[in-house]
Amino acid sequence: MSKRQFFLGMLLASLIGGIIALAGVSFLVQPQNATSFDDKQPASFVNLLSGEDFTVPDGINFVASAEAVVPAVVHVKSQVTVGTRGRSQRDPIQEYFGIPPRDDPRRGGPEGRTVMSSGSGVIISPDGYIVTNNHVVENADRLEISLDNNKRFIAKVIGTDPTTDLALLKIDAEGLPFVRFGDSDKTKIGEWVLAVGNPFDLNSTVTAGIISAKARNIGILSNVEDNLSVEAFLQTDAVVNPGNSGGALVNLAGELIGINTAIASSTGTFSGYSFAVPSTLVKKVMDDLMQYGTAQRALLGVGILDVSQDLAEGLGVDFPVEQGVYIRSVNENSGGEEAGLKTGDIIIGVDGRATNNVANLQEMVARKRPGDKVEVEYIRDGETYKTKATLKNFAGTTDIVEKVIPKTYEFQGVMFEEVSDKVKSSLELSGGALISRVSGEKWRDAGARPGFIITSIITESGRVKISSVDNLLEILNDTEGDSIVVLGMFQDGTEYYFEVD
Repeated sequence: MSKRQFFLGMLLASLIGGIIALAGVSFLVQPQNATSFDDKQPASFVNLLSGEDFTVPDGINFVASAEAVVPAVVHVKSQVTVGTRGRSQRDPIQEYFGIPPRDDPRRGGPEGRTVMSSGSGVIISPDGYIVTNNHVVENADRLEISLDNNKRFIAKVIGTDPTTDLALLKIDAEGLPFVRFGDSDKTKIGEWVLAVGNPFDLNSTVTAGIISAKARNIGILSNVEDNLSVEAFLQTDAVVNPGNSGGALVNLAGELIGINTAIASSTGTFSGYSFAVPSTLVKKVMDDLMQYGTAQRALLGVGILDVSQDLAEGLGVDFPVEQGVYIRSVNENSGGEEAGLKTGDIIIGVDGRATNNVANLQEMVARKRPGDKVEVEYIRDGETYKTKATLKNFAGTTDIVEKVIPKTYEFQGVMFEEVSDKVKSSLELSGGALISRVSGEKWRDAGARPGFIITSIITESGRVKISSVDNLLEILNDTEGDSIVVLGMFQDGTEYYFEVD
């Protein structure tokens, strides 16, 4: 056999073998007598939720966390009364005593208008304690709680803390599902989180995102009295909208790491970032409100600014660090002064944790109570030092502040209490009596509302100024059964009046 014949034979054998192999593969792959697309599509994508041959990697399983948390997130419906009823027509008594007519701009909105708003809350104990935002319940006359199973309860406000925008509520129930506190200090940027709440009145909505920043200050609580707000938010890109306020931010273990509070938006709806109060601060404030009825604020007693290039240029100095908290002033008799801190020092740590900015430092101190000691690490003249500081309260002492429960007085189903000196000062009042609760039908129908301050009563004998609750009750008892006109204002300064027959 010639070489040419040999090579041609080999080539022919190879071609025949290839054709036979392709035919065999084609026969094996092509389903025989296919009767459905199940047969035509034997391969399928793995189902992350129920695939028997696939294990969900740790860290991206949202299902277990959502199932654990959703039953413990509630819908908070708040009823707030704005304004009260006035006369339906012009009245000579009204004009004589200078009471603005109903259509006067000074009278504000429609008479007796009830405004309904809603938010979210998180059950944190089986006996019905609920954490939410202060702005969800502020000035509410009535708070209705709807559970995930549609059961409804009326909630009582145990306490509020505007400086952290948190509030503690209580409902009368037992054996409730609840969310356990996690440690927000251990959360890391890039970690998956879930936001659970009731945006736009859509119950039990779950969204996912990641932690995109920590200790974020966005200035949303800057109008809080005494400028003692604490903003050290966890920033996430989990979708949060109006109605999510007070809802849960949880990790994938189903642990509470934050209370959703705000969004960064120019439209009022989600635009990419949301902010939550970290759980370490939430737990401390909730413990305070449960034990004392008011938040215990501890103060270091120093004025502080973020270390920055702009600050260095403004002061004409070179900072030895790029991050930290610059002390611009030290209050007399404060814990900071007693610890030896001075203007110009740079705080770089508290209790072994770095304080890179003002928000970090404020959060660390806000977790403490008056009388607690903290170790402060600081830089002075290029050298690093440590000192122990004893934190104090607003009054400059180490005493725990107990909530003062005002004494109340009742008349015809209306509860009255004295107007606080603080409110008197802000409204420039010399006296008055505050309506704290209205359960009596007669006064409620007349237009009496909680939060209204009675400053004068018009009787058949004329107008009488009200100096105190005792003074008011004396007049009401003397005129019981007669028609009277009640004059006064709400705590925003809006003047109103109503008639009790």
